[in-house]
Amino acid sequence: MNLSWMAWTLPTALFFGGIVLLLAAMALWARLRPANTPRIGILGLATQRGDRLFLALLGSAFIHLGWAAWAPLPLFVGSLISLVYAALVFRFV
Repeated sequence: MNLSWMAWTLPTALFFGGIVLLLAAMALWARLRPANTPRIGILGLATQRGDRLFLALLGSAFIHLGWAAWAPLPLFVGSLISLVYAALVFRFV
């Protein structure tokens, strides 16, 4: 398979690998605990696990874009902030 069309650097591979691992973990979670009843969080929306994962990924993308544009610190700090954000989304949304 020729993947030379994309710059597969280590950060790029880690990013996509992380998303693949998240999807696999969510599939395993759904297999082990199939009861996925919606719950209403602070947004007032009924969300399920997949919805919260989508919101966490979307928010993390915006955090990373903002961090890359305006923060003078390394990008892994933005990744740590994104992990905290994702934990908060899964807990309260």
